[in-house]
Amino acid sequence: MKKALIVVDMQRDFIDGALGFETAVSVIDSVVKKITQARQDNHTVVFTFDTHDKKYLDSEEGLWLPTPHAIEGTQGQDLHPRIEALKQVTDPVFDKETFGSLALGSYLEAQGFEEVELCGLVSSMCVFSNAIIAKSALPNAKIVVDSKATTSFDREAHEKTLWMLTHLHVHVV
Repeated sequence: MKKALIVVDMQRDFIDGALGFETAVSVIDSVVKKITQARQDNHTVVFTFDTHDKKYLDSEEGLWLPTPHAIEGTQGQDLHPRIEALKQVTDPVFDKETFGSLALGSYLEAQGFEEVELCGLVSSMCVFSNAIIAKSALPNAKIVVDSKATTSFDREAHEKTLWMLTHLHVHVV
């Protein structure tokens, strides 16, 4: 089976930086296990990076979320060190200036994956957006989100997101 694991925005600013939150740390072990297992199973591992420039506060997102984060070239944009240690040079990488990546969707469609699993941060924003993009790009593929490998700074939003994903035929495990 042709399968991909998408590691969404496991960047320092979402874990212990500008937008860091306590439960973000709790998913690191699960994400590490998922990447390690995907490598053992010879599945594709894809990374997304939230990527903003110094004019972030002037952007539409900056108006809604006025906290500069994941600024290109800063330590906050870097992957958490434990995740970075597992990233390979050949892994596909998608920089995105907003929650979802249309380029990721095009890539998934071109590759024709039969299953796509998403993990990472933040469940109610970037994981949700990219899961919907994956489902749109691959309507007959199995799209999976592991509830133990994603979280949000807002517990209620996290639970509602997982519930909503199931209604959009995403397998929440």
